[in-house]
Amino acid sequence: MSHAETRHPGLPTMPWAGLRVLSIPGADPYVTAVLPDGVMPVGRASEPSPWLDVAHLAAQAGDVDVVHLHVGHADLATAELEVWTEELQRLGIPLVVTVHQLSDPHQALASRSDAHLAAVLATAEVVLTLTPGAADEIAGRYGRTAIVVAHPSIVTPDPDLGAERGLVGVLLGPPSPAVPDPTGLVRAALSGAVSGGGRLRVLVDETTVPVPAVTELADAGEFELVRYRAADRAAQLQQLHVAVVAERCGSHSRDLEICRDVGTGVVAPSCGWFGDQWSEVVLYGHDRCGGLDGVSLAAAIGAALTRPMPRPADRAWRLEQRAAVQQVHADVYAQVAADRGWA
Repeated sequence: MSHAETRHPGLPTMPWAGLRVLSIPGADPYVTAVLPDGVMPVGRASEPSPWLDVAHLAAQAGDVDVVHLHVGHADLATAELEVWTEELQRLGIPLVVTVHQLSDPHQALASRSDAHLAAVLATAEVVLTLTPGAADEIAGRYGRTAIVVAHPSIVTPDPDLGAERGLVGVLLGPPSPAVPDPTGLVRAALSGAVSGGGRLRVLVDETTVPVPAVTELADAGEFELVRYRAADRAAQLQQLHVAVVAERCGSHSRDLEICRDVGTGVVAPSCGWFGDQWSEVVLYGHDRCGGLDGVSLAAAIGAALTRPMPRPADRAWRLEQRAAVQQVHADVYAQVAADRGWA
């Protein structure tokens, strides 16, 4: 029996068992959730991944059977990324790519994000993404067929934590091209919350310093400003009736999936495929070209507040969904490794 056909008593054949899979990034809730039982994760949890360095990759190539690129390569120049993908091909290591963002919120220029995607999709053996809309966009822009896999559950609701009807939350990160006018966005969200009979809470990570205008509005009693630890993000979202995704670029949202799990409605920008992720999403106008439509955001919040508060996602169904997603990944890893003669 070959190594690729490892069997376990009472269990079906697992042709992926023992495969050494390098995920980039190495430690991430999504990466952990999709990793199938039986594969051997490679590498340490460090950012940026040392495996994005061509010299490191070449020196350690014998330790890897499959490379799965998710995110974490935004700091590389396009030419460096092209060299990296060429080195993978030279070494005979298959590349799997999951497209999380078709317009990366961490990159100031959409053209740079597009060039990065073109570089990795040109040589990827298999492409995955999270929604049908994103798959259609990938086909249209890059001529690649993407397998659609749902975003799996990554949190469990706290049974002792309740939500406040009418409470609208906006999560603000550090100043970035994704939210170029945080004050304007907060003012529009405040208008929507108040007109919808609710109130606004602005959530900032404890390491983030809000722009002075936002702090001044909070000090004037316009809304509640809460600083939270990164580990408490899901708990903060669970306390809301509605959460606002603030970025004007991006395709999918992890916070949206957390909200689905904990039972919080979502107002999301028009720039991506957020509506494909979950039915409990109300869209508002916000993208790179048109900027923020504050009236649209206020109206979307008001509409979301008229809906009943969502129930947390059924845990049994979410666990079944995660198992199915892991199986897709297992099949993909087995396929690309077999194509390269792994046994």
